[in-house]
Amino acid sequence: MMLGQNEDSEQLAIIKKKYGFDKPISTQYLYYLNDLSLVSFHSNSPEDYTFLENGKYSATKLFSTSNNTVVLKFPYLRESFTKQGKKVSQVLAETLPNTFVLAVSAIIIAIILGVFLGVVSALYKDKLMDKVIQVFSTLGMSVPSFFSAILFAWIFGYVLHQYTNLEMTGSLYELDDFGEKNTIQWKNLILPAIVLGIRPLAVIIQLMRNSLLEVFNQDYIRTARAKGLSEFQVIKNHAIKNAMNPVVTAISGWFASMLAGAVFVEYVFGWNGLGKEIVNALNTLDLPVIMGSVLIIALMFIIINIFVDIIYAWLDPKVKLQ
Repeated sequence: MMLGQNEDSEQLAIIKKKYGFDKPISTQYLYYLNDLSLVSFHSNSPEDYTFLENGKYSATKLFSTSNNTVVLKFPYLRESFTKQGKKVSQVLAETLPNTFVLAVSAIIIAIILGVFLGVVSALYKDKLMDKVIQVFSTLGMSVPSFFSAILFAWIFGYVLHQYTNLEMTGSLYELDDFGEKNTIQWKNLILPAIVLGIRPLAVIIQLMRNSLLEVFNQDYIRTARAKGLSEFQVIKNHAIKNAMNPVVTAISGWFASMLAGAVFVEYVFGWNGLGKEIVNALNTLDLPVIMGSVLIIALMFIIINIFVDIIYAWLDPKVKLQ
């Protein structure tokens, strides 16, 4: 794939040696872990695999032995197979911000609407309003994201285009009519953010409703009402904060999964983010990009979970960080 039509046995041997593909799988795996490590060991022999060639990659030399050199560097995710030697870190740097903007927008929509509708559903328990909201949330969880994306793109981007002025496809940055510079098109964010936020919205509604109903049965809520506080004051000052723990758990999980789950939504709407890049990499077997994307998504999961543990301590004084 990297050599295209110019492939011959000699060039193929050079490529295999450059990337360590002529080594056993176990050795290739150790090479990859070494590339990911902040502190890595590299052979001084030109016959062995190393990415430290011709000063192309920045690394700080720590010390050397007769056979190896130890360096300090940023994790090296290799080069793309299909983008003419472009580093995977560059590919991620170009696409991840777009996915992050999309995921943040979607989760904000889900939080605002989900908490509000969850409170309304709890206040009107078993009444018509509650049943309508429950049907809506059930549909939101049941409909696959790729189907929602196609449906929204067709209805609001094609059928109702003259009223919404929204496009079926489009990314955050697009070339102007003269092809000279990229301009931000915020309207292209609306449909994919709504579609991506539908499923977490449905979960937040259910969790907020159930959690709030439990909190309403607590003694301190009855005490607050007995003191003459209005229902709004009871919910705002006492109930909401204590009902948010399960919601925060759901939000953290959904936000992290959105970075990976945006694949279908980004591909349908033509959003140039990490999800679309993963699909393209899968179609072209660009393994370094696939592995780099998986690793960065896993890192996001870890960071977000740590952040959620910190939020728990703020929401619930009984939870102490050890």
